[in-house]
Amino acid sequence: MDVDEVCRQLGIAPSTWARWLNQYGGMKADDAKRLKELEGENARLKKLLAEAELDKSMLKKLAEGNC
Repeated sequence: MDVDEVCRQLGIAPSTWARWLNQYGGMKADDAKRLKELEGENARLKKLLAEAELDKSMLKKLAEGNC
């Protein structure tokens, strides 16, 4: 089977296949799963940091009496 036929069967564009190959080529399934878990954890931590920074900014303004 050639790549175009596989892409048609999966319902994806050949460019998607190329991107996946670049991103996950050579990885085992466990490695790819762990990468997705780490990406999710990273996103969660970034959100927590952003919320903490907002809280810190609000508290700083309150302490200065600007509200």
